[in-house]
This record gives sequence, C-alpha cells and structure tokens, in this order.
Amino acid sequence: MDLMKQDKNMQNVEFMVEGDVNLTSARGNWIRENVDEEIKQLLEKDAQYFIHQSMSTPCLDVLGDCKGSYIESISGKRYLDFHGNNVHQIGFSHPKLVGRLTEQLQNLTFSTRRYTNEVAINFAEKIISITPKDLDKILLTPNGSSAIGIALKLARAVTKKHKIVSFWDSFHGASLDAISVGGESVFKEHMGPMMPGVEHIPPPITYRGIFEGNESKALEYLEYVLSKDNQIGAFLAETIRNTDVQVPSKQFWKEARDLCTRYGVLLILDEIPIALGRTGKWFAFEHYGIEPDILCLGKGLGGGIIPQAAVITKSEYDVFEHISLGHYTHEKSPLGCMAGLTVLKIIEEEGLLEKVKQDEAFMKKELQKLHRKYSLIGDVRGSGLLWGIELVTNRVTKEKATNETEEIMYECLKKGLSFKVSKGNVLQLSPALTISKEELQHGLEILNEAFLKINTIA
Repeated sequence: MDLMKQDKNMQNVEFMVEGDVNLTSARGNWIRENVDEEIKQLLEKDAQYFIHQSMSTPCLDVLGDCKGSYIESISGKRYLDFHGNNVHQIGFSHPKLVGRLTEQLQNLTFSTRRYTNEVAINFAEKIISITPKDLDKILLTPNGSSAIGIALKLARAVTKKHKIVSFWDSFHGASLDAISVGGESVFKEHMGPMMPGVEHIPPPITYRGIFEGNESKALEYLEYVLSKDNQIGAFLAETIRNTDVQVPSKQFWKEARDLCTRYGVLLILDEIPIALGRTGKWFAFEHYGIEPDILCLGKGLGGGIIPQAAVITKSEYDVFEHISLGHYTHEKSPLGCMAGLTVLKIIEEEGLLEKVKQDEAFMKKELQKLHRKYSLIGDVRGSGLLWGIELVTNRVTKEKATNETEEIMYECLKKGLSFKVSKGNVLQLSPALTISKEELQHGLEILNEAFLKINTIA
C-alpha cells in the first residue's frame, strides 16, 4: 500500500478515544519530509506485508538499535524514548539482562508441560517476596492480555459469579476477552458481540469527564452498580491509568477497596504497564495503602526483550486443580523467567525505586513551569516517571487542542524525542527508569522548544 496515497484514507475520519491513531495527513508528511529513501522503501514493504491497524501503521521510522534511554533508526537518527511501550523500566538492552539471557540460551531454553525448572521457581520466589504477604501464589504467562484472561477466569471460579465491573476508557489488553472488559472504542469496532457480563462505569477522571473531577460521585456510581447486581464477582481497574495518566486520590482507592470487600467482589488491579518502579514503588497500589485480591503484571517484567507476564493472588484461591486457568505453552519459560528475575534484581541493585522518587520531584517541578508558561497546557498530572500533559485551546472550556498536540509531537520527533499521545490531546511521558538527569533534562528542553515554536505563551 502506497504510504502517500494513504493520506486520503486518513483525512476526515472521526477522532477515536485512544490517541495517536494516525488518521491525519501528518504521518504522511512526516514520512515525506523526515526519512530518507532507503527508509521509505522499507516502510513501503512494512505497509505491504503487515495488516494495517490503528495506532500502529503507517510506521514512523525503521529501527536498527535500542540502548538505555534511546532508540535509533537505521539512518542513525536517535530518539529519546519517552514511550517504550512501558517495557523499559531498566532501559533498553541492559547489559546485565542481555548477559543473563545469553547464558540461559546455553542451558535450558524451554520447559515442557508437566515439568518445572529452577529459574521459574527462583523467579516465582523472588516476585512473591516483594508482594504483600497475602499475595503468595502465582501463574506465569507470556503477555498481559492473557494475564487478564487468567484473572477473569480465576475470579469467576472463586466467586461463582460471571459478571465484572470495569471503567470506560480503560485498557486491559487487545484479545477479545480483554477488549470486552476494556473501555476503548478503537478496539471494539466490528468486534461484537463482546464477552457477556461486563458492566462499564465512568472513571474517576480528575480534570474533565462526567463527574467533573468529583471522585465521590464515581464511588457512588460504583456502589450503586454493586448493590443492584449480585452476580458481579469482580472489579477490574488500572490502579493509575497509564495511557492518559489518571491518578486517583488515596481516598478513592481506600473506599473502592472497602466497597469490594463489603459486596463480596474481588478487586483485580491491572498494573501491567505501571508496576515495577514506574511510580516510585514496586506497585502503584502501595501508594494507596490497599491490596488487591488479584494482581496482573507484565510489559517491563521481561525487560523489553522477552515477553513475560504474571498473575499473583492468594493461597486461599488456589483450590482449582481440576481446571486449567492458564495452561500456556511458554508458561514457565526459562528465558522469560530469567528475564523477570534479572529485572527485579536490577531494580534493587541499581536503587531505581529511590531514583524514581528523586526524578519525580524534578519532573513535577519542570512540567509545572511549562504549565505556567504555556496557555495551551490545561493540566499536568503524574506519578514517578509517568506524566501526562493535557493540551486545551481554552483553559476554561477545556476544548481539546488536538491539532496543536499533533504539531508538538512531530516537532519533538524532529528534534529526537518520542512519546505517546493519548485521547488526541494528552502527551504521555514515560522514560526509562534508568534515564540520567541530563537525558531527562534534554527531553524536557526539546518539549519546551516545541511549545515555544507554536507560540502559545500564557
């Protein structure tokens, strides 16, 4: 498919919820003006062979390397990656992880069904050691979507109830069961009917939304739904929403946890993109003084090299030997388990949790400066090294500045900074936890230059 002709298909399409869905002519302009002929030819081949999908195609560039905080094009152009698909807690191609995986490749590379291996056992023991004491049982799986699937099956088995509550606009994976419980329309179109028994409720958005930042109304809505339907067995939520960075208050999560307990509903927390130090603690729920009944992990657990995810729950729920909750081929993958074990050790050995707390203070200060300086910025919010900058054309009406958001994204790409755009007007910044202070400052300087070019000083 001709990438230039695709501009016609990308114009005049209604904007979707998730974000950088490549539906405007800007992606074609980027390819025309910022990549060389060799890369254009490769991008054409990519478009020819891969199925096109929202948020993935057409691609921006062709990568040849990734190390530390950077990704690099085959043309030599380097980008500070403030996106990383949330797999880069320890940065890209961490030498210790590469070394351990290389060693593992010389030994056990696969664990056949009905057999275990020492690496898997050591990994399970390590990850259980950093979770709350009640979360002491684990199942492994290669990816986050299947971790959500395991959690849903376990909740049904435990409660004997098939219904689940989740938030609109939430993301829990891309498989059919995961998009059923997720709340993003870009994944649901043409996919119906969805998995039955899912009740969606409005999320506790702090800046805009149906409750206008009133979390008590969101809690009231949640309680109303739980009180009216005794077939609801679980409440699934992202502790902190990753894509557009929504950070509920401590009070919200304490009361939500209490409601689940009161109505006999299991709390499933999806921390697939945000655990393992992203918020300055091993797990985001630690900030709120609560514990889930089931915890889902993934993405960064494999160190950005091996796909690895996990579901962690309580011993009291380990009573279903007669059914298969996971049963995935690479369930106890020696390579995946070595990756996970090494990631956890690196986070500890390099003191990344404490480092992220220091980086958080720096990021907050610098982003607040931008907020005061540019009227285009309506809101800044975040935790640890996960931040969202919401752009609006008017701070009173909060109208989304979608065109300006795209201009800033491409201006930053030109200067070597890559990040995710969510909901069309939220810049999501999530650098590697190993990023240096100089790299972090450089990335924010690029961002400031992009804002300055649009000339929207408050």
